[in-house]
Amino acid sequence: MEGLQGQLLVASPALRDPNFRRTVILVVHHDADGAMGIVLNRPSDAEAQPILPDLADALADPRVGVGGPVAPTSVLVVAEFARPDEAGLVVFEDVGLFGEETEPSAAARARVFAGYAGWGEGQLEAELEEGSWIVEPAHVEDVFAAPGDDLWGAVLRRKGGQYLLVATMPDDPSLN
Repeated sequence: MEGLQGQLLVASPALRDPNFRRTVILVVHHDADGAMGIVLNRPSDAEAQPILPDLADALADPRVGVGGPVAPTSVLVVAEFARPDEAGLVVFEDVGLFGEETEPSAAARARVFAGYAGWGEGQLEAELEEGSWIVEPAHVEDVFAAPGDDLWGAVLRRKGGQYLLVATMPDDPSLN
């Protein structure tokens, strides 16, 4: 399978794991050994500014996002860079992760996340085969969508076709 770095994984309605229900994940790394992603649409109540005060002016969201269930005390910063070569890791276009040497002033806008989603060798491929995830190319605006936006539904509507109906599903189908 071709690497999925820079793609979005949109949780299918069949995915019942509460860690990932209705999530949209940006894949930041994917190779034969596994994959790593960041959940984009799970805000927390924690404020990002006290954690990284030097980024205060660039924060697209004042809250820390719940990036995933792995290493929930780790902090990851996803940013849009005027010069992508200043990123620790370029994910796609001018969006990347902060590295140890990245200067806060390099970020045009940024989001802070606690934790990440991770998959071991072959695990993501198996989940894709069983239909747990819908793959869609990431857009810069997906990464910086406002917390109140329905990113899950928006990405599915953009994908179109059969996914237009899926995008309208209520969170609890029994209420339909």
